This record gives sequence, C-alpha cells and structure tokens, in this order.
Amino acid sequence: MTEKILFSDEKYFDIDGIYNKQNDRIYALTREEADRKGSMHCKTQHPVHVMVWLESCYQGVRRPVIIEKGTINAARYIEEILPLALKDGKRLLGNDFISQQDGASPHKNGKRSWCKQHFPDLWSYGHWPPNSSDLNPLDYCIWSERSEQTNWSRITNKQTLIHQIKQAVKELRMEVVRRSMTSWTNRVYQMLQREGEYVF
Repeated sequence: MTEKILFSDEKYFDIDGIYNKQNDRIYALTREEADRKGSMHCKTQHPVHVMVWLESCYQGVRRPVIIEKGTINAARYIEEILPLALKDGKRLLGNDFISQQDGASPHKNGKRSWCKQHFPDLWSYGHWPPNSSDLNPLDYCIWSERSEQTNWSRITNKQTLIHQIKQAVKELRMEVVRRSMTSWTNRVYQMLQREGEYVF
C-alpha cells in the first residue's frame, strides 16, 4: 500500500542549523576542554529562515518548495502547493495514488473541493493518521536525513540556506527514502497496538 501514498509536510529551517541544547552533549573533564570541543554554540537573535514543503513517496522525493516569505495559508496552499503535488504525484506514481497531508489548517480549510476534483484519491480528514511524527516518513526520517546532508558551515544568508536545502534534497539516498516508506505500515500497526501511544 505504501507504494501508492504520496506523503507531504512542511518545516521551517534557519541559518543557525540544527542544535538542541537538550540533546547535544560534550563530555569533558574541564570547562576549557569543553570549550575546545565546541561547547559554545551561537544563536542568532532573529535568524533568517524559510519554510520548506516537501513530498515523499516510494519512488523518491520531489524537489522542495521554498516559501521565502510568510507561511502557507489556505489560499497559498491551493494556488501554489496543490497543483505541484498533483503534477508530481502523477509523475512519480501515475494516475492511481493517495495524497496524504497532515492536519495543518491550510490543509483543511478550503481545499476539500479542489482536491476532490483533481486528486485520484485523498485521505479524508477523519482518516488521516493522528497528529503524530511517528506516522509521517518526512517527520520520522526524511527531515533528519536531509538535515544531516546539509553543509551547515556554508550557510551564511538566505540564498546559501536555500541552495544547501535544495542540494541536500538532491543527495537524499533512495534506500533511505524507500526504507522510510516500507516502515510506515509497521509503524501504523505499532501505533494501533499501543493504543495511540508513541512508537519508539
């Protein structure tokens, strides 16, 4: 079944890269040793950022849609995103595929009639997987893989951020994409077994 599903998601990225003060740890005996190993991490007060919208399916990952200004509202979603989703869905999967979208407001508001008219199949809002990162391959695999492929040291402004995002998406390994897709069914099963609890 996962061979026919086109997953989508959006995420913000900024020029500061990935740093999680809760999880990034340095082991050292002294403060000086920790500093030499990179314990200090500078964060920009108002970092330049972009929103990235991406689709993934068993056949691969589409080129990213970069939203440089603002966010994706319902009108923008219908005018800019859905036509690309339909075009790429047909290119990657033919005329028989299911479009999966998360529960973000732009995905619900005003798009139902457009999607019913154009998409071969669409999970209705009541049938979408729960709002869980455990059930979208972009959340549980593709975004982190894309971030690992990014050369964060080369990012100094919005243009280099966009370039590195596009480059990292191009370099996503097909075996990682396919593994993330094939694990989806098992994740759904685990979620059901755990009665909606997180999958580890």
